[in-house]
Amino acid sequence: MTVERAETIQLAHGSGGRRMSELVEKLFLPAFRNPHLEQLNDGAILPVAGTRLAFTTDSFVVRPLFFPGGNIGHLAVHGTVNDLAMSGARPLYLSSGYILEEGLPMSDLQRIVDSMGQACRDAGVLLVTGDTKVVDRGHGDGVYINTAGIGIVPDGVDIRADRARPGDAVIVSGAIGVHGVAILSVREGLDFDANLESDSAPLHGLVADMLSVTRDIHCLRDPTRGGLASTLHEIAQASGVGIAIEETRIPLWPQVAATCEMLGLDPLYVANEGKLVAFVPAAVAEPVLAAMRAHPYGGEAAVIGRVVEDHAGMVVMRTVVGGRRVVDLPAGELLPRIC
Repeated sequence: MTVERAETIQLAHGSGGRRMSELVEKLFLPAFRNPHLEQLNDGAILPVAGTRLAFTTDSFVVRPLFFPGGNIGHLAVHGTVNDLAMSGARPLYLSSGYILEEGLPMSDLQRIVDSMGQACRDAGVLLVTGDTKVVDRGHGDGVYINTAGIGIVPDGVDIRADRARPGDAVIVSGAIGVHGVAILSVREGLDFDANLESDSAPLHGLVADMLSVTRDIHCLRDPTRGGLASTLHEIAQASGVGIAIEETRIPLWPQVAATCEMLGLDPLYVANEGKLVAFVPAAVAEPVLAAMRAHPYGGEAAVIGRVVEDHAGMVVMRTVVGGRRVVDLPAGELLPRIC
């Protein structure tokens, strides 16, 4: 199958929802098909010289460049580190490519680069190579950043999107939607008085603490574009299982809920940058949860549901009022330029 000839690229093709999934499956995957790519994980796991390397790439086009709690620079480091961490890897090296718009204030670039440097030091990774291009004024939104990352996967760790199994507990590491609402609080001059900062953070330390409890973690994902809903749906599809979640168990701050209600948004689809979703066997769910809650980035971790044999490939949520709703991929673009 191919993408329709008459179709043009829309913002929704980069949202993490249904259109992005179709673009990957119908255009990119057929063109580059190979066993590593077919896994469609956050990063590829590659056997090299007796070890396993995790390799990932990402691009950051957030608007505005500076937002409560950070900027595009530290976001780029955290996002790349976290993609490696979602395979259980210990991040080691990063690259960065800067696409700069003519007219960007040098002081802004300095702030972004300094922030990236500090984020690398905090995460214990080295930025070892890079590239810079400049585009004409009006063609670049200030700065776009592309990154790549390399890490090492420990022995005995096999974390993949297709490993969710019936009976697994579904754990989220904390309150959802924080990053997306923090961006909205400053975008286009809007102010929702939410007093929120982005939750962007490097999560490999949290993952290491989880792996110290058990190497048998089945799936990990950071619910960025498309939010928690899209992440759960992708894993249900990849593993061929059903996922049942409880709305009352999902950590959600009141100010995030209020802002989403004001804008007509569902917090399940709002981007996160410092949270993860884990699928672990029920027998180890409680000790893994305890380890997460003991970490600075997992204090609000909660079991929000389980993997089931019913409704394979679907996510079903029991709502606050006791009904059930299907949690599907978003069809369009909800929040452009969020990460």
